[in-house]
Amino acid sequence: MDTLHASRCTLEPQVSQHAAEMFRVLSDPAIYEFENAPPPSQAWLEERYRRLESRKSPDGSEHWLNWVVRLPSGELAGYVQATLRQSGCAYIAYELSSAYWRKGIGKCAVEAMLQELGRSYGVFEFVAVLKARNFRSMALLRSLGFTPADAAQHQHRIDEIAMSKSAPAEPG
Repeated sequence: MDTLHASRCTLEPQVSQHAAEMFRVLSDPAIYEFENAPPPSQAWLEERYRRLESRKSPDGSEHWLNWVVRLPSGELAGYVQATLRQSGCAYIAYELSSAYWRKGIGKCAVEAMLQELGRSYGVFEFVAVLKARNFRSMALLRSLGFTPADAAQHQHRIDEIAMSKSAPAEPG
């Protein structure tokens, strides 16, 4: 797993040493408007990150790729992540501190991740599942070319929607 350099940020492979700084980022109550809750403690987050350093699910059937988003100032702004299925599909997610919303950082970080997933991991379909009310995520995904996914293909809860995007075909 590589460090990815993008125009507005750098994506560093997430490791347990990021937990202290990420705990501060993930303690922003604004990012939990639609779902989830902040991590219960820095120690909990460090242990979670340590388990994720294997980059694979316990049964080995999925790759779990997680990057922290570092700004040119040196601060961490959030994370991007992907669960790669053997089918060539990646389920993606991302979280940025509200201080960095609407600045193009999220789009830049997710776009860099999508490019890496296609180039280095052979992913040809990307899926994001989000709360139907999450208008900010919806706008970000639409700006990246995501459209509503086929509900029969991508199971989700009643209050959620799935959006997908196909990777561009390789020239050839």
